[in-house]
Amino acid sequence: MEEKIFSGEWLGRTLTIKTGKLALQADASVLVQYGETVVMANVVQSKTERDGIEFFPLMVEFEEKLYAAGIIKGSRWLKREGRPTDDAVLTGRMIDRSIRPLFNQEDRRDIQVITSVMSYDLVNDYDVTALIAASAVLAISGIDWKGPLGGVRVGLIDGQLVYNPTMEQQINSTLDLIVSGTEHKSIMIEAGGKEIPEDLIYEAIIGGQKAMQPAIELIKKMQAALPKKVKAEKKVLKSEAELEKEAAKKELLVIGEEWLKENINKTLFNKEFYTTKGERKGAIVSIKQQLDEFLFERGYEKDQRAYVIKKLVESMVDEAVTSAIVNDKRRVDGRALNEIRDLSAEVQIIPRDHGTSLFSRGETQVMSIVTLGAPGLEQSLEGLDGQSKKRYMHHYNFPPYSVGEVSPLRGTGRREIGHGALAEKALLPVLPEKVDFPYTIRVVSETLGSNGSSSMASTCASSLALMDAGVPIKKAVVGIAMGLASNKDMSKWEVLTDIQDLEDGNGGMDFKITGTDSGLTAIQLDTKTDGLTSEIIKKTLTQGREALNKILEVSKAAIAAPRAELSKYAPRIISLNIDPAKIGSIIGPGGKIINGIIEDCGGNISIDIDDDGLVMVCGTDSAMVEKGVNQIKEIVHEYAVGEIIKGKVVRMLDFGAFIQLNQNQDGMAHVSELAPYRLDKPENLLNIGDIVTVKIREIDDQGRINLTMKGLDDNLPLWKDEKGKSTGAGGGFAPRDRGPRRDGGAGAPRPPFRPRV
Repeated sequence: MEEKIFSGEWLGRTLTIKTGKLALQADASVLVQYGETVVMANVVQSKTERDGIEFFPLMVEFEEKLYAAGIIKGSRWLKREGRPTDDAVLTGRMIDRSIRPLFNQEDRRDIQVITSVMSYDLVNDYDVTALIAASAVLAISGIDWKGPLGGVRVGLIDGQLVYNPTMEQQINSTLDLIVSGTEHKSIMIEAGGKEIPEDLIYEAIIGGQKAMQPAIELIKKMQAALPKKVKAEKKVLKSEAELEKEAAKKELLVIGEEWLKENINKTLFNKEFYTTKGERKGAIVSIKQQLDEFLFERGYEKDQRAYVIKKLVESMVDEAVTSAIVNDKRRVDGRALNEIRDLSAEVQIIPRDHGTSLFSRGETQVMSIVTLGAPGLEQSLEGLDGQSKKRYMHHYNFPPYSVGEVSPLRGTGRREIGHGALAEKALLPVLPEKVDFPYTIRVVSETLGSNGSSSMASTCASSLALMDAGVPIKKAVVGIAMGLASNKDMSKWEVLTDIQDLEDGNGGMDFKITGTDSGLTAIQLDTKTDGLTSEIIKKTLTQGREALNKILEVSKAAIAAPRAELSKYAPRIISLNIDPAKIGSIIGPGGKIINGIIEDCGGNISIDIDDDGLVMVCGTDSAMVEKGVNQIKEIVHEYAVGEIIKGKVVRMLDFGAFIQLNQNQDGMAHVSELAPYRLDKPENLLNIGDIVTVKIREIDDQGRINLTMKGLDDNLPLWKDEKGKSTGAGGGFAPRDRGPRRDGGAGAPRPPFRPRV
């Protein structure tokens, strides 16, 4: 097949799609280039349906190839890319949430979409390019998919919205928003921001919707130019008996559907409201039992009854719940459409942890635990952007008991990574700068009960736990999940505050919003519709703000501000700034000096030094931390003439004694400066290891420090009875140098001295 190339200008750069040359055994393959960032996308659909499943089997993978950025993995032992990084998982989830709603959800053939970064120019981000690639490859695959869609990144720089900002521009942006959608509707939103007002967020979403249109038009142009693919349908010749059996099934479904239409609401809404998830589950079980009895009385076999129940009950309950909301503004649990379930918040739950909280919203319950550590405990990251550090981490756990189930405990899944990253993103804008609070911060959110957005509960609990730990966050952050009920053509819809169990059905959405009292910090949207109109988005943001304000009241009642003091079990960090040129003096050859300080402090401290001269000493023993800081201060201290210091005698020669001023700098006291009387030799007065008081007499142009012990009362005990005084007229040293002598005697200049490094 001949390669086909399609190009167009998009937001000031060229977007190119190529197909027909690579991966020809896939159902479709494209190479999408934006700037010099290139992503390959491939899709394959299985030829046969998977038996025994009740869900649409879609797999979306995003692959980071380090060669794309000219990087070889930094590990000495592992050079091949391993398990996906968290960033790769999150990008894959973002693409999945964008494309999934546009598939035929009744299809049971496995579909796999793989996007791989082939080249990364460090200017144009690869995630939006990968999203366009996924849309393009599906658009020409022949798979039943209602695309194409587009996507765009939106930044906010100096108050101006910028579309597809470069990597350099993103550094200065206070908003990072990706929106995907079709020509008229938004399907997916992923955003993080520094307390952005709702009206500006809305403007960014709608502006992004318009900005993505050239990418959609280019994909349509490619669709029109290529021969249309149609996936072959499996044709099966059926016997007369099989056809009769199918007709009987259809007739049976009609009977079951008629009974459910007449009776489902009698059970589903037969109480004023159902207060718990268990009660609502019980109502559905009762509906199934009643339908089973009805069919049994009419003589239907067990497998026939089971078929009807499995095929109809869940979907028709979903329809009944939706109908009650959009037509009667009635929820199964009796709440108003904008009403939040019962809220509670507590702190100081566990005694020895550095900070803890418990947040509950209805039956959703999350406990968050904060651990503070030394700066050196930052997480090292390696990806297409190179190596970096991460000082704040949020880890989200979802054990099976949180939903009353039994299942094996395995490694962290994509869902846990995604939920943890969302809550992490929500708190990032309010965290203190490293220079003000240099700790490494880890928050773990344990989901103890889940029924409706445990990720938003973990956001609330994380904020509370950080304040309980004394982390000086700028403001409290809370979150809420907004839902949607709509009929099939979306002619009727209602936005729901705080969705739970039965309300997360077809025609719905999961629109998660986090923020402070000043603005939003994160958004995550996915939907089970073909997209949201601007009206729905605006209503959601407005109604969501009302919910955030109510949750903030509960949060502030539990703890209004960060504690003034850290937990007594948390390590203490003392920071100081030094001249970067003196970093080597603290470290010493082969780390000798810094390791010596740590050892001298009992091994109970850690010392971290940034390239800009920020030194951080951390430990749980405050006295040892202070000791380490004092030693560092001594090492970097700028000595001045006239300064008085206590030092240790470390070396003696005939002409004088060397006094250790700190761990890497000595000074010398000439023998004539050791006492107020004449000495023949320094050892007549001093011993190695003696602690003496000295005053800086001179610092020469080479940085050598000349000392004197004279005139200092601290040294009087040494001079008692004129210890070591010369007994003869010869020998010894004059009070001052007399100039050079040919014989190299007493008047000769002393050998050059250099501070120890």
